[in-house]
Amino acid sequence: MLPENVNTLAELTGRWWVAHTKSRFEKSFAWDMLRRDVGYFLPMIEKVKIYSGKKRKVLIPLFPSYVFVCGSEQDRYNALATNRICRMIDVTDQQELINELLAIEKTVTSQAEIEPYPYPPKGSKCRIAAGSLKGLEGVVIRKTKRARLVLQVSILGQGAAIEIDADLLERTD
Repeated sequence: MLPENVNTLAELTGRWWVAHTKSRFEKSFAWDMLRRDVGYFLPMIEKVKIYSGKKRKVLIPLFPSYVFVCGSEQDRYNALATNRICRMIDVTDQQELINELLAIEKTVTSQAEIEPYPYPPKGSKCRIAAGSLKGLEGVVIRKTKRARLVLQVSILGQGAAIEIDADLLERTD
């Protein structure tokens, strides 16, 4: 998920880009970044797949075909030189991306059940008021006893959805 010598995303310094990788090249690209000592963030989730009648746990990217890269212009060049990406997306609002990625990182590391949400969310903006994910903000797309909260990654036009008790949410809009 992160380079070996980094404990949290907040420790990475430099400019952020989004690497749009070739199909199913996210992990290979992340290994290339690790070998080249370039900062990256690849959020992964565990899924159970059935292969030849056997259940296996596999790690899959939360955002298929995307890896977040952090570093210098030389690091960007090194990423492009891997020949594993289609393009590098320039991030104009660096702080917004960092805040969104920190929310994703917090959710993934907390072992919360998280899944991709490949659409721009429509709903009410809310904040988690209590619990291990306190302070995270997102868009509520469904609310009953349990709410479905989408943590957005604006530059991708998609996000990650989590299920949370509706009592833990407070509106922000």
